[in-house]
Amino acid sequence: MSEPVVAIVGAGPAGLRAAQVLAEAGLRPLLLDEGHRAGGQIYRRPPPGAERPEAELYGFEAGRARTLHDLADALAPRIAYRPGTMVWGIAERGPAGFDLDCLGPHGHDRLAVDRLVLATGAMDRTLPFPGWTLPGVFTLGAAQIALKAQGMAIGRRVALVGAGPLLPLVAHQYAQAGAEIVAVLDVTPLGAKLKAAPRLAASPATLAKGIWYTMAGALRGQPVRSGVRAVAVEGTARVEALAWEDSRGRRHRVPCDAVGASFGLRSEAQGADLAGCRFVFEPVTRQWQPARSPEGRASHPQVYLAGDGSGIGGADVAELQGERTALALLADLGRPRDAAREARLDRRLARQTGFRAALEAAYPYPHHLVDGIGDDEIVCRCEGITAGVLRRAATERDAREMNRLKALTRAGMGRCQGRVCGHAAAEILARTLTVPVEAVGRLRGQAPIKPIPLREPA
Repeated sequence: MSEPVVAIVGAGPAGLRAAQVLAEAGLRPLLLDEGHRAGGQIYRRPPPGAERPEAELYGFEAGRARTLHDLADALAPRIAYRPGTMVWGIAERGPAGFDLDCLGPHGHDRLAVDRLVLATGAMDRTLPFPGWTLPGVFTLGAAQIALKAQGMAIGRRVALVGAGPLLPLVAHQYAQAGAEIVAVLDVTPLGAKLKAAPRLAASPATLAKGIWYTMAGALRGQPVRSGVRAVAVEGTARVEALAWEDSRGRRHRVPCDAVGASFGLRSEAQGADLAGCRFVFEPVTRQWQPARSPEGRASHPQVYLAGDGSGIGGADVAELQGERTALALLADLGRPRDAAREARLDRRLARQTGFRAALEAAYPYPHHLVDGIGDDEIVCRCEGITAGVLRRAATERDAREMNRLKALTRAGMGRCQGRVCGHAAAEILARTLTVPVEAVGRLRGQAPIKPIPLREPA
């Protein structure tokens, strides 16, 4: 009897650890990744010939990045690795298994697989604010990609805005690279962090790193301003300045040529949607995520989930989940179980769950920014849809659910398929209807989940 074909989508920390466990068990998993080199977003590797010392790229995480990169290189002979390959469609194939529609270096391909591990990671959660569509405004994740993959900053005088631990990290990385950081603005209150500090101390090493990044910025003269009420980018053809309102209502303005902004992370879960997985609403992060058992099983019996694509947990959690999920998959294939190893991973994941809850409490959702979105503000950039259009669809055309809103306004029909605008549109719709955001549902996934060139034969 032939071995089952197991595909892993995503070669970040979760996907690499899953591939390692499966390869150790004698399988030859198929590892598909959009990146041209394994590592994921957090451990993104520069292209060959443009490498720089790990300490410059990853800071305190240099050792872990090196370990994962070495693991990827060591796994190459034992796995079927397809870099630069996007999985843009997933369809069930008969009673079991899936057909994966892919676009890689040699064009389109359709792959038949029996089991599917989705380790698709996360992307920045965006919220509209005045000037956010100007050239020179990036997400914090994009700012990191520019620095790690291209060795360049998004600007010479950079302002950063955010709601999450990524903010002080990016500020530190950019300062280390020589950029002038003119503002670091946290839209969440300082009091939330102080209140959560005792629970954050459950992971002292991680807490210490966060404090170090913050203090290093303060010593450089770039302290984080917490509790920022509103931000607005000024400029005509591109970014010229950033204006903001502090926690006391005072207005400030600083000249800059680039802005990095994001307000937390959202799971990249479109693949799980196409694979037929059940979704549940996660109230703390205010997003719909594919249901995942503690062992990594999805609601679909042939699908497994690991990493931020099924719930925001960070790189440490992603590695643990990748290993644990692969063990669950092997158990389902009838392979001998390592109960001690499973129990050890379960204990470590349980500890990380408590820390992540404390981290979310330290950076609560910025409701005030959503309430401040004006009617003339663009929400869906692909289709040019404003917040006012969305609100009128709710009040005048009885749009009470996200897919109805999409049908009436075209919000979410563009190139990003709602990956960028869907969250903000749901928050606006829910506030207009005065209902909880989970009541308006979520946009259904559609293939292709990311843009593909039509000139290629599908």
